[in-house]
Amino acid sequence: MRKLGLIAGGGGLPVEIASACEKGGRPYFVIRLKGSAGPELEAFPGAEVGIAELGKCIKTLKRAGCEAVCFAGQVARPDFAALKPDLRGIVALPGIVAAARKGDDALLRALLAEFEKEGFVVEGADEAVGDLRLPAGPLGTVAPGAGHAEDIARALQVAREIGRLDIGQGAVVCDGLVLAVEAQEGTDAMLRRVGELPEDIRGRPGAPRGVIAKAPKPIQETRVDLPTIGLGTVQRAARAGLAGIVGEAGRLLVLDRDEVIALADELGLFIVGVDPQDP
Repeated sequence: MRKLGLIAGGGGLPVEIASACEKGGRPYFVIRLKGSAGPELEAFPGAEVGIAELGKCIKTLKRAGCEAVCFAGQVARPDFAALKPDLRGIVALPGIVAAARKGDDALLRALLAEFEKEGFVVEGADEAVGDLRLPAGPLGTVAPGAGHAEDIARALQVAREIGRLDIGQGAVVCDGLVLAVEAQEGTDAMLRRVGELPEDIRGRPGAPRGVIAKAPKPIQETRVDLPTIGLGTVQRAARAGLAGIVGEAGRLLVLDRDEVIALADELGLFIVGVDPQDP
């Protein structure tokens, strides 16, 4: 079993991966990215590394005996001019900055290539932890009705289109009207914005309408940046008055799956996976 080097940003995904390694007996080591990783990761074996300290990161992982790496968690796009890279970072930075000008996905591919050059195997979060991917069909006991089909199709269409343009991964649609699209602010902020819209164009708790759809970008590096939902997504979608959450089956990660299903069922919110080939 390869020892995993978990390069961790913020949010629940790195914690879920580290906890799964701990429970499953897989050897692992956590690189906590300074300024992004949450304090809860300090409970796991690891070290803190600056985002531009590429040499320190690689040396620390090799010293720890890691053979594979997994990138997980939220990391804000850095101000490249303000970074303080080490020597290895200085060598790699021009290529990474050039890639960043082409979009987030190009940036991620350039970063992964640096680790592959050093002999690391890059694993996706779904490889490091089983059963994270959304299956086809309803995830819990609540299923979408015929009246939701148009909003589901429209929200997925919009999410895929903004992904094609490398803008974001999510969109909210109610009664055919696009209420919001996700950009750099992220899903949580988008859902908060929807909750502030007038109730005559959206649902409300007790009378839900509309859906949020999340879809990966067509050019996306799926080992790093698959769309993710968790308890917070379910809570905010319900507060925004939405009826459900939809994603492409096998191409959306669900954190805290049992708790997410229980909460969605309790709130009467559907979570459904659709065939990625569906128009």
